[in-house]
Amino acid sequence: MKPYYTDESVTLYHGKALEIARELPGGTVDCIVTSPPYYGLRDYGVEGQYGLEETPAEYVANQRDLFRELRRVLADDGTLWLNIGDSYARNPAKGTTGTMNGRNIARMGYAGNRIGKPDLPEKNLLGIPWRVAFALQDDGWILRNAIIWNKPNAMPESVTDRLSGRYEMLFMFAKQQRYWFDLDPIRVDYDGERAVSRRVRSGHVNKPNSAKGAWTAESVDAVGRNPGDVWEIPTQPFSAAHFAVYPVALPTRCILAGCKPGGTVLDPFSGSGTTGLAAQRTGRKYIGIDLSTDYLDLSLRTRLLNAALDFGCLDFG
Repeated sequence: MKPYYTDESVTLYHGKALEIARELPGGTVDCIVTSPPYYGLRDYGVEGQYGLEETPAEYVANQRDLFRELRRVLADDGTLWLNIGDSYARNPAKGTTGTMNGRNIARMGYAGNRIGKPDLPEKNLLGIPWRVAFALQDDGWILRNAIIWNKPNAMPESVTDRLSGRYEMLFMFAKQQRYWFDLDPIRVDYDGERAVSRRVRSGHVNKPNSAKGAWTAESVDAVGRNPGDVWEIPTQPFSAAHFAVYPVALPTRCILAGCKPGGTVLDPFSGSGTTGLAAQRTGRKYIGIDLSTDYLDLSLRTRLLNAALDFGCLDFG
């Protein structure tokens, strides 16, 4: 299998994620951070893409097949971080120019007229993230966290008969009960600032918190608290062709906690290369897979070539 591009820190493959995954050697990736195309949301205009399945069940089955193969590729002590959004049951004949769960679809090729009608009445929230999570759990993955990515600047929705979507799910999985996880790089100060970045720069250590009793500088949380499972990270615009881009702060946090220093991060839906950018900036190697050569070229041109190690990326905003 010949890479589309490779150097000492980045390897990109062109093709369908499952087919490429079958060719990758087992146990060679330390961390997987990815966001698959969401069900029924966008038509990327590429044959074989995920997200255009006839039913939610078919979409879930395809995700399960892919991550079953990627489980083989992942090291035994590796972690999987899966960001996946939800969608609503719609009549594909009607189309839409509005929004779906906080994501604008008027500027994209809408996938709703390319998929079959879900076996649910219209307007039902399909619960896609949890359907996928449970399928992976049934397949042997250990579900360790269900993280809420809270988007304080989420795009407005025009709906008036439900609440606007302001968050997406991020699931953390492991292959086995003992795995690599480093909490220290993502600890936060009790005043909301990042503990580790401040400590690195100024030697700062949090003062004992009276609510927690008499602490010492050696106590577990004296250098910063666990950030918890609700992450408030603003979205970031990306002016290039790929629209559905998560902010670099999101994969950065996953990689710092879930990938050993100098390890290898894989994104089977590489897209604009956001995960790759986060991997390089944190000193990890990157393997990306994408169906579109346009997106592979875009990621090289805008993000992956000459991406410097950037300790500023440790500040999550």
